[in-house]
This record gives sequence, C-alpha cells and structure tokens, in this order.
Amino acid sequence: MSAPQRVLSGIQPTSASFHLGNYLGAVKQWVALQDEHEVFYFLADLHSLTLEPPEPAALTQRSRQAAAQLIAAGVDPERSAIFLQSHVAGHTQLTWVLECLTGYGEAGRMTQFKDKAARGALDRVSVGLFTYPILQAADILIYQAHLVPVGDDQRQHIELTRNLAQRFNGRYGETFVVPEAFTPPSAARILDLQDPTSKMSKSLPDAGTLNLLDPASALVKKIKRATTDSETEIRYDPKTKPGVSNLLAILSAVTGDPIDGLVAGFAGQGYGALKTAVADAVAAFAEPFAKRVTELMADPAELDRILAAGADRARPVAERTVADVYTKVGFVPPLSRSV
Repeated sequence: MSAPQRVLSGIQPTSASFHLGNYLGAVKQWVALQDEHEVFYFLADLHSLTLEPPEPAALTQRSRQAAAQLIAAGVDPERSAIFLQSHVAGHTQLTWVLECLTGYGEAGRMTQFKDKAARGALDRVSVGLFTYPILQAADILIYQAHLVPVGDDQRQHIELTRNLAQRFNGRYGETFVVPEAFTPPSAARILDLQDPTSKMSKSLPDAGTLNLLDPASALVKKIKRATTDSETEIRYDPKTKPGVSNLLAILSAVTGDPIDGLVAGFAGQGYGALKTAVADAVAAFAEPFAKRVTELMADPAELDRILAAGADRARPVAERTVADVYTKVGFVPPLSRSV
C-alpha cells in the first residue's frame, strides 16, 4: 500500500478573523483533505511582516486566534500538524539557498509583488515583500509536499516553486518533490460584497468582507447592503449579474443546496428575499464557529501546546530536507557536540 500524499498549505495571521472567503475557498478544503492525506498546515507569521508589520502583541494574539479558528473549522490537531512558521527554523534556512537560485527579474515579475508595490511608494516597500515568494517556495519544498491547495491567484507562486525545485534537482541531483497545485472542484470563490468583481480579501475595505468572528448583526448589515444591480430577477449569471451571483454562491456554499435549486426557489421574489436568506444562513453558520473560537481562546496554554506539538511533527521533516540540501550544495556539516 502506497504512503498517502503529503499536503502543505498556510494562512497568514494578519487579521483578527478569518472571512467567509478564507473558509469556503481554503479552510473547508483543508478539513476534507486531512481524511486521506498527510497534512501540514502552518500559520505564516513570518509572511505577516512583509507589509506593515503588526504590533507585537497583536501578532501574538492573531497567531493563537488563527490556530483556534482552524480547529473550530474542523482541522483536527491529531490528524493534521498545525504549527507556526517561525517555530521551524528550516523555513528561513532553506529560503537563502533558494534565493540564490532565483533571478532578480524572475522575482520582480511576481504579480502580487507588483500589485502591492504599486499601492505605495517604492522606498516603503520592504525587501521581504520582494523575496516572500521564495520563502513561500521554501515553505512548500521543505516538507516535500505533493499537493498544495491554492486559488487561481496563487498559481504563479506554485510555478515559481516548481521551477526552483526542478532547477535545484537539475543542478544538484534529485532532492525535492516537484509539487502540484490542487484546486478542489468544490472550492467556492467568494467575491467582495461591495465589489463583486474582486475576490473577498482582507486588503479590500471592510464593508465587503464577511468576517466570521463579527457579531451576527454586523454580518446581516453587510449582506443587506451588498451590491446587486438594477434588475429584479434572481438568476445565476456571474458575467452580467456578479453581485446576485455572488450572493447565490455564498448561500449555496453555506447551505449545501445547489444553485439551480436556489434560483428556482426564489422565482418571483426580489433581491430582498435573497439577501435575507443569505444573511440568515451566514449568521447561523458563523455563530457556533465564533462560540467555539471563544472557548479555545480562553485557554491559550492549550493552544500553545497544540502549536508546539505540530511543530514537533513538522521539524524533523524540515531538518532532513535542509540537511540534504546543505550537503548537496557543499556546506561543511557541523560537528556534533555532546552536552
């Protein structure tokens, strides 16, 4: 019997709450993947410094809160290694070697860097933002991951990771598994409520983002104010009716009901009925999720124990990869010292 394929993914603890897009587009898929795969899920606290670094106390709180939200969503620490990126030194150790294999122009062509850099003055863009795709490649390659769950906006990063793995393997011999991007067919792409042509994101104004730890009243208010169109018919047509289609996609993803059936059920009704149904469904989902997160956050020592245990599972895998890489590039191995 062949060993299960290894899956690696991460999420940044850059905000106090996951939003609905995070959950439906990523975390829900992570929960399903742990049934048949060996999974490593990390909280990318190193990546959280690439833009405006958060206050230290806020980063500590958000890191624990992100762990609590993964568990509340159904990620099982017994079946999945949940850990902090900063707890495994190999991530940064491998990054330097990969940076030295990456061309300046290659790094400069990364779309997310260009987009984010364009929003501010160049002298305020950190070197970390420029090089973070190489750290992301190290995050993946260090665990010899076969599959990496990603959205369409991350595929360029996976291609860079694959290129670096193949480049290293070609120069130094077979070392890295060349990973595949994995997008489950059931993954929902949730769009911003105010700008339904853009993916729901923490970087967009809060009015269009459904934060799962927000009170039900705030979620309902945002959904009631969601952008629709000047028509009255409820139908699924992402090109000409992106706002209405987004609401239908949210309702379908939260309830499990197919979109065609939902459209038929709303025949003859207006957008108000659709928004009410979406608001009720999202609030019904978010309330127990937020309650469970609150329970978990009440015991930070237990969350730290879970994160430490996850790092203990991840670290030996990472250390083996780094040792192999360092030997192959010619670094003199350190002498063992007895204590």
